Amino acid sequence: MEETLKQQATHKKLTLGKLLKRALFILIGSGLVSVGLEIFLVPNRIIDGGIVGISIILSHLTGLALGLFLFLLNLPFLIVGYKQIGKTFALSTLLGVSAMSVGTTMLHDVRPLTEDPLLAAVFGGIILGIGVGLVIRYGGSLDGTEIVAILFNKKTPFSVGEIVMFFNVFILGSAGFVFGWDRAMYSLMAYYIAFKMIDLTIEGFEGSKSVWIISDNYKEIGDAIVARLGRGVTYLSGEGGYTGDDKKVVFCIITRLEEAKLKLIVEEVDPGAFLAVGNIHDVRGGQFKKRDIH
Repeated sequence: MEETLKQQATHKKLTLGKLLKRALFILIGSGLVSVGLEIFLVPNRIIDGGIVGISIILSHLTGLALGLFLFLLNLPFLIVGYKQIGKTFALSTLLGVSAMSVGTTMLHDVRPLTEDPLLAAVFGGIILGIGVGLVIRYGGSLDGTEIVAILFNKKTPFSVGEIVMFFNVFILGSAGFVFGWDRAMYSLMAYYIAFKMIDLTIEGFEGSKSVWIISDNYKEIGDAIVARLGRGVTYLSGEGGYTGDDKKVVFCIITRLEEAKLKLIVEEVDPGAFLAVGNIHDVRGGQFKKRDIH
């Protein structure tokens, strides 16, 4: 029995096909980041957060290649990530950082597509965010501050997002002293756009949502969701904390595009029903695939 458990706990290696797919999308993501940086942001003196932002500032001050700083500054965090987070993550990150460093070096002399800082911030942020999102979605990272945040999160009461935000406020603020405060504001805009595009790339355009519905007409609501949305439902047993009455909870997973129709269904069946909708980052297994609607 003990030997069986050990075998189950053993890390399963990725197949060659999955490894190649992961490597391909990490390379594509890193290439998009290189384009966002060298074709839009860097020529217009707009920076991103994290190690990328520090690298842009150092490259501007020293005249050395951006790709050199991107690789050297991320290297210590790669070593830490290899020891603390995992081999697969570290190697995926090494591939992404290396490709990004080479890509920015190759694109350095390419003429920027626009010299309008607003257009550069918007389109640079979009391309950068999609690229970073692809790399994260396929198991890597392009910024050592994320690794630091994960490690600090284990020893401090702050979340990973809060730690990353602290670093980035400091870095984006530094851009004001180096490039001017108008460029710092454009940098903040580009960072926000990239941040949103990262989420959109990781979660997908549809986005999944979890729904909890408490109603005396739970069966009618559940049947309507199955028939009109083509989604499966699960009935959970609950107890009212104030009344102590037994309650049935309708639980289901939908996409954000189906949210309005689901609310309409609940409103039609029971206007007084309790309805809670939450965002979900990932859905796997079960019967999430949409059924045919007749």
